[in-house]
Parts: sequence; C-alpha cells; structure tokens
Amino acid sequence: MRELAEEVYNIFSSSHNDLNLRLHISRIYRDARRPSILGPYKNHLWFTIRQQAEEWTDKPVFWFELTPEVLSYGMGYYSAKPLTMSKLRARIDSKPEPLQNLNNKLSAQTEFVLEGNEYVRAKCDTNSPLASWYNKKTFSIIHEEEINDAVFSPDLVAQIVQGFEFLIPYFNYFVTLDDDPDPALK
Repeated sequence: MRELAEEVYNIFSSSHNDLNLRLHISRIYRDARRPSILGPYKNHLWFTIRQQAEEWTDKPVFWFELTPEVLSYGMGYYSAKPLTMSKLRARIDSKPEPLQNLNNKLSAQTEFVLEGNEYVRAKCDTNSPLASWYNKKTFSIIHEEEINDAVFSPDLVAQIVQGFEFLIPYFNYFVTLDDDPDPALK
C-alpha cells in the first residue's frame, strides 16, 4: 500500500504543485488504546492525497481504499460540515452553471458516480437538475470495483492517476467553498 500510495502521489502531485498536496497512508493497526473484538488489524487500508489542513475531514480529498472484496477511489469529503454544504447550496442558488457543467461531465462518463447521504426532507425540488448535489449532507465522487487481477497490475497506478486527473476540476470547485461567505449572514 505504501509503495502504491507513494507512486500515485509522486506522479499526481508533480502535475499539481500549485495545490500543495500531501500524502497520508492509513495504518494497518487498530488503535491499541481501544480494545476491539475485531482484532489488532484493520480489514481495509486507504490513502488520501489532500491539502495540508488542521481539520482534514471536512475538506475535499483524493482517496484510494482497498478492502478484501472491493477497491475504490475518488474525491470527496470524509465528513463535510453543515456550513460547507450550506455554502454549496448558496453557490448553486447564485450561480448554478459551473456545477451544472461539472454534473454534465460526470453524467457523460461511466467510471465515477456521485454518492453520499441525503437529507430525509429534500432541500430543493427533487426534479431540479442539481438536486442530487443540493440535497447531500456530504458526498464523494467514487469509482468502485470488485477485487480482480488489476489490483496486482502495474496498470493500477495509471488507472488511479487518470481517475484523479478527471476529478481535478471537481476538487478545484469544492476546495474554494471555505472562502465563500456564510449564507446565514447574508
């Protein structure tokens, strides 16, 4: 995992020096301070490529995850703050075209899908073209596939990097949400 992560990071970050990206690789061990009936080892490993931030869980990140059954990668939030998602809804309300263009691009391909928890009570008309974004609590743009021979192929690095390159415009759109004004103060 470390070798895969470092190779993906070196290739990807060299093309995007302006983003100030950092690599983080999960540990294989569970937290020893918390007893676990699951044993001392995790059953999945992952790495993230993200900007340096005090609280990274509410910032968009690129990630790759490997479980015994599935490999997945994409870009999104581990746990976006409600304020971040409010800023996204305000941005959609004031200027929907940029996200509509990104949504059209996402809909036109088959590698990635939009996933994430939605509000029980919709925040907009469910027939709206951007409702799938507007009604999310948090989200990821994800590619997922069952474990196959590709996991053991050197082509996996190129596949992940190519996927991350596709996701750069989405990352650039979402990483700037923190700079938007608080919609509640308008």
